[in-house]
Amino acid sequence: MSQKEQFKQLRDRIDKIDDQLLGLLNERAGCALAIGAVKETTAGAVVYRPEREAQILRRVIKASAGPLTPTQITGIYREIISACRSGEEKPKVAVLGPVGTYSEMAAVKHFGQEVAIEFETGIEEVFRSVETGDTDYGVVPVENSTEGGIAITLDCLVITSLRICGEIDLRIRHALIGKGAEAFGMVKVVRAHPQALAQCRKWLDRHLPNAERVPMASNAVAADEAARDACSVAIAAPEAAEHYGLAVLHRNIEDQTGNTTRFLIIGRQCLSGSGYDKTSLILSAHGRDAPGSLQRLLAPLATHEINMTSLQSRPSKTGLWEYVFFLDFEGHQEETLVSRALADIQKESALFKVLGSYPRSL
Repeated sequence: MSQKEQFKQLRDRIDKIDDQLLGLLNERAGCALAIGAVKETTAGAVVYRPEREAQILRRVIKASAGPLTPTQITGIYREIISACRSGEEKPKVAVLGPVGTYSEMAAVKHFGQEVAIEFETGIEEVFRSVETGDTDYGVVPVENSTEGGIAITLDCLVITSLRICGEIDLRIRHALIGKGAEAFGMVKVVRAHPQALAQCRKWLDRHLPNAERVPMASNAVAADEAARDACSVAIAAPEAAEHYGLAVLHRNIEDQTGNTTRFLIIGRQCLSGSGYDKTSLILSAHGRDAPGSLQRLLAPLATHEINMTSLQSRPSKTGLWEYVFFLDFEGHQEETLVSRALADIQKESALFKVLGSYPRSL
């Protein structure tokens, strides 16, 4: 068989597979619409069920024999789920704007392309949008692998009535973007969100030591400003360059390889277990001067053999040198051991607030 005949045979086979896939995809979408019709007769039913979507993704990843990788399988199925979900309703999701922020990228990574993005001017406004019902969910950054916790998000979590419905890990690849390649020699100002400036500090020290560093509300706002000034550049995602009519001058300027930001999905619903969950709490101890107070708060996790994944602190703003702690651990609050640990922790806590149990990031 000639090479031309081999190509034709394989391409004909692909066409037949595509026909089968198309039929199955439409059949799946029809099932999703039928589920939506049942939900319409059920009080309090919601379209977006993150625990169910997480179960689907983990099941197909486990079932796949390759050659597609788990990451590829996840990306494909997120879009399938997104398209089917939109037949019922597109979730309205608030993020830090404008167009081109990492928050927008995280939202699309999680919800898929079939989502209605609402851009807000700040993280507090994202919380407010969901709290007032203007949007269904919000996506907010909570910690970065290089710079640690995002203070404004942690502070908002203390006072909000919203719950955490999910998490997204997004690899952050910063680029220096500006008017054109010739702009690099003219740079007088570098604009970016404070987190981005901090994450690229060493690179800027080496390559643009004399440029003024101006913090902005978001990297996308910085890109918009850079588009108006030939002597100004921005740190942003490479994808933002095209939207704002800018050129990518340098890629991957972050100081730490593997720089990753964890985002939270905030909403109003309580989730059932997916089988691979995480629970988040806010705590404070009785008396900051009491020896071993934090140890007593955390001891129930060891007692019940629960794995803690994160511990952060913020000033309580109620007294000098008093702190609240943000605690993440594996498991769902409805699981027996987790429920017992929570009860024991609450006994030792001055402040005790469960922010939610939700599927772990894929």
